Amino acid sequence: MVKKRKHIGNRHAQTGRAQTGRAQTGRGAAAGGGDWLYGTHAVGAALANPARTLHRLLIADPEAETPPGLALRPEIVTREQIAALLPDGAVHQGFALLADALKTAAIEDFCAACRDRDRAAIIVLDQVTDPQNVGAVLRSAAVFGAGAVVVSDRHAPPVTGALAKAASGALETVPLIRVTNISRALEALKSAGFWCAGLDAAAPMALADADFSGKTALVIGAEGRGLRRLTRENCDLLVRIPAAGAIASLNVSNAAAVALYEFTRRQ
Repeated sequence: MVKKRKHIGNRHAQTGRAQTGRAQTGRGAAAGGGDWLYGTHAVGAALANPARTLHRLLIADPEAETPPGLALRPEIVTREQIAALLPDGAVHQGFALLADALKTAAIEDFCAACRDRDRAAIIVLDQVTDPQNVGAVLRSAAVFGAGAVVVSDRHAPPVTGALAKAASGALETVPLIRVTNISRALEALKSAGFWCAGLDAAAPMALADADFSGKTALVIGAEGRGLRRLTRENCDLLVRIPAAGAIASLNVSNAAAVALYEFTRRQ
C-alpha cells in the first residue's frame, strides 16, 4: 500500500538560498534575519507566494511532499529540533519555514486600487493587540473576499509566526496595512468612496439593517474597550450584532466574520 503524502504548497519556482544540515537552536526570529513561520497552512501558503524570500524549510516527515521546482531544499529534522526554534507551545505540525517579512502595504495604494470599484470591503481594527485575533480576522477576510485588514502601527501585534499560524495562509493573500493613525486612515477610505461602519454593542442600528450595497469599511475595536471615541466619531454609522444569549458580545475575530458574512450576503 502506498502511503499518502502530505502536500504543503504548489509553487513552481522559488528564489532563495538552499541550506542543508541540522536545525540550529534559537527562538522566534533568526539571528541571521527573517522570521520562522510554522504550521501546514502557513508554510504552504508562504511557499506558494512569489513575493516571499525564503531561506530554510524544515520538515519533520520525510514523506511530506514539497512543491515541484522548489529551489529551496528541505531539511529533514525531528519535531524536537523544530520546536527548539519556535516559541514555547507553538503547534508547528512538523513544518517550519524561515522567510523574510512581506513588504508593508500602504493605505493609499489600497484606496487607489479601489477608487473605481463599485463594491469592496476592508476591515479596520482599532487597537486590537492579540495576534491570534488579528490572524483570525485575516483568515475571515480571505474567506469573504475583503481586500485588506488595517491595524494601528503602535497598538497592534508584530507579524510573527503565531499570527501567521492563526491566519492559516491568509497572510500571503490579504494585505495587512499598518497605519500611524486610525482616524486618518478612515478619512482616506472615505475619500475613496468607502462607507465606514463601526461595530458597537450599544449602537441603535442592527447589522442586518445597515446599507452594505457599496464599498464598506468595517471598523472593530478591541475586546472590552471597543471603539475609541475618535474612531467612533469618524465612522459614518454604528451598528450592533444582536445578542440573544447570556453573553452579550462576540470576540473580535468572530464579530469580524459575522460582519463580513453580512456584507457578502448583500452582494
